[in-house]
Amino acid sequence: MTLSQEFWLLELKGGNLAGHLSLPVDRQRSSTDQQRSGLASTAEITFRDDICASFLNYASSHHLTLFQLGLSIFYVFLFKLTHGETDLCIGSINANRYRSELVNMIGMFVSTLPYRLEIDSNWTFYELVKYVQEKCLSILEHAHYPLQHILDDNRSNQSSVSFLETAFDFISVSKDMGHLSLNDVNLEQVSLNGLYEMAKFDFSLTFVYNSSSDDNQLSFSFVCSHDLFEKSSISKIARRFEYMFEQVFQTQSSNTPMIDMSSSVKKVCLILPDEAKEMELVVFHRFENIVNEAPASFAQARIWLDERTRFDPDKPQIAIYNMPFVYRLQPGHTLSTKQLHHALQRTANKHPSLHTSLHFDIEKNQLMQRLITHDHKNNNNSMFSIIETTYETEEQLNEILHDEKRNPQVFNLSQGLVFRCHLVYHKRISSNDLLSDKDILIFNFHHALFDFPSMNIFHHDLNQAYTTSQLLYDDNTTLRYLDYAVIEQQMSMTGASMFWLDSLHDCKLDQSLSLPFDRYRLANEHRTGRGTSISFDFGQDLSHDFLTHASSNNISLEYLTFAIYFIFLFKLTTEQLDLCIAMNINNNRYRDELKSVIGLFENIIPLRCQLDPHWSFYQLLKHVQEITTNSMKYSYYPLQRILDQHPHTSKPAFLDISLEFISYKNNNTVMIGDSQLVPGSFLFNINKDEILGIHDFSLSINHDLNLDQLSCTMNASLDVFNRETVEKISQRFHLILHQLSTSMIENQINKPIHELSLLLSNEQYLMQSLNNTQISFSSPFTCIHHEFVYQVMKHPQKLAVELDEQSLTYCELLYYVQVLSLTLLNEHHVVPGEIVCQCVERSLSMVIGIMGIEMAGGVYCPLSPRDPQHRLHALTQQTQSRLVLIH
Repeated sequence: MTLSQEFWLLELKGGNLAGHLSLPVDRQRSSTDQQRSGLASTAEITFRDDICASFLNYASSHHLTLFQLGLSIFYVFLFKLTHGETDLCIGSINANRYRSELVNMIGMFVSTLPYRLEIDSNWTFYELVKYVQEKCLSILEHAHYPLQHILDDNRSNQSSVSFLETAFDFISVSKDMGHLSLNDVNLEQVSLNGLYEMAKFDFSLTFVYNSSSDDNQLSFSFVCSHDLFEKSSISKIARRFEYMFEQVFQTQSSNTPMIDMSSSVKKVCLILPDEAKEMELVVFHRFENIVNEAPASFAQARIWLDERTRFDPDKPQIAIYNMPFVYRLQPGHTLSTKQLHHALQRTANKHPSLHTSLHFDIEKNQLMQRLITHDHKNNNNSMFSIIETTYETEEQLNEILHDEKRNPQVFNLSQGLVFRCHLVYHKRISSNDLLSDKDILIFNFHHALFDFPSMNIFHHDLNQAYTTSQLLYDDNTTLRYLDYAVIEQQMSMTGASMFWLDSLHDCKLDQSLSLPFDRYRLANEHRTGRGTSISFDFGQDLSHDFLTHASSNNISLEYLTFAIYFIFLFKLTTEQLDLCIAMNINNNRYRDELKSVIGLFENIIPLRCQLDPHWSFYQLLKHVQEITTNSMKYSYYPLQRILDQHPHTSKPAFLDISLEFISYKNNNTVMIGDSQLVPGSFLFNINKDEILGIHDFSLSINHDLNLDQLSCTMNASLDVFNRETVEKISQRFHLILHQLSTSMIENQINKPIHELSLLLSNEQYLMQSLNNTQISFSSPFTCIHHEFVYQVMKHPQKLAVELDEQSLTYCELLYYVQVLSLTLLNEHHVVPGEIVCQCVERSLSMVIGIMGIEMAGGVYCPLSPRDPQHRLHALTQQTQSRLVLIH
């Protein structure tokens, strides 16, 4: 084997030469043997002089050729354009006149060579450039080796290798290239660019540098196959490349954000400025041509589908999306029920969401929403229901409240019954149409048409309608939730789409976190909705420590608590490094026009944290701040579209683990006319094991702005957890809080997060007692297996080892140990001091293996069968063990 042959074999080893890069094509070829049209989609851009100068200066100061620096930029661009693909293999054209005798010879010497780079996403731009420089130099030494030989050695053929479809070239135009003089006649080269361009490759980038030009020295062009790319798509790709190039080589005076060369190449952004501000460009308005029917919003579709997929739609045992708001009048205050009826009617007229139905249109294959209208004179209450009942005892009242919360028959989405008012009188219905302080007022909404911030709008308009007997609005111009849903479907969300593809690249969305579940749900098993809840206050000291740390480090309290939660999950999942959970966006009214509209403006987004166990808490906090800020910026992108980007994800398991941060002021004053209502959440006497379990595990951290105190609520599904397990988990979370608080006080915040412990005090004591195994032997130099044989001689028939229903006497154990040790010595030739690994579950065989290795003179090394394969491989490599005992 020649040196060049060996070089190219090593260069392409492990690469998927037939695998295509995930470029944003507009269409695919119908088959692999389809003939190419040769038609091209092209785009050419010339860099500003200051950008060109910056590029040249960087190459000069870092001793790089322009080809090497240009290729480095192209690799970064492909890494971002493919949303994080790290194994990049492309083709590049080489002049191939590798001997001086060939320089002045006319002929075809050009060759196409594979340039493969396996990018580490944590590389800085400087590190990547140095790596590319070394690769280019090593390839030049073996550039004479023919492409056909390279492919034959790798058992590939020219028609199937993908790197020949993506090409890079850098052309330096010399002063004499464009001119020719024949017998004192000067001829000047005429460029045919743009007249008719043929696409030799699917995707190619060519830099052109003209050193003789006074300006416009550096330009680039994309020439791509029209079989795959539209002209508009290549123009957009060229703009992205120009924007990325300017981020790297911009001058201080530019408005383009500058990339820190010492930061990861992941930080480079391809989202264009106008795409980053796409939400600001949307115009929300009333549609004249849409009267009462339109597609449902993404949020409505998510709620509607969730009720039918995760819970049994045919036999709903429990309502999970009822939203009852309970009130009681202040002592001495009254409320006119007739006046309330009229005010509710006017409020419902203004807000069509309160009488909107959801139904699936089979022909359109789409969930639709329809406004339910009525004849105001003949049927005042057809759009919503008003119920009047009585109670005498607290038990009866509690039963009524629970029915409002849990009864799935309260609402009917298909008929538009999504809002109701329940008047609960004490002992008897009022004869004078007045509610008193012993009566209860319940407003109940279905979550598919109503979110929590909608309640403030509802209160405001209900109070105005009750007080003034009118509610002023223009029914022809007022923005409806219906209009918002239509505009949402039409929005351009290119920037958000690119962000989420980047963020979730290679994320195992269907893989559950390794939480300490007590049992698992079967694949076809519906959720029962039963959950358990544990709440606790942080306390004044803990709250003060975290609030002070957030303030002094200019970090949002929300981000601080998120970082704590990720540390907790990291430890709870036995140090899982890629954590993806669901974050609830409870008020997604990102424009002022939406702040007066009643409806569902919620979304759920994945929040992914890829952490390093050696990070300090401060490093993790900065990382969480960055990922959360960026995720919130694009939180308007609907969950359904995020999931559509990952069609092979069968079940989005990240939705089972959720997190939310709620900051609130306890303002208990709700006025309707001159009457003050007191929220009656205290009336709900809910058992801790009777809460609704929508998620398998969720954490809600609350900040009371009045008291400046923190508290948290941990909810878990009883389908997969026992109550005792959740209590233990909450204790561990409390322990993490105290450890981090202590670190902040003692200025030990740089301690690696993997050193934090979830062991409770009683568990630490148990560990210490279990490890306290010191035994006094007759001689300090006695070997363990010698002591074992001594025990066999002393007590041959006594039990030596016991597990469940199995046991061995000392004599029986000695027999099996000797059989194993002789096998190790005679068949595997174990020598004294040799490390022998054992990877078995807890069993009698484990004890036999330990003693057998000791008796053969080996050194026992335990391996856990629960460890991942790569860890087991690393341990056997480190110990240099050639033998591993298994069952």
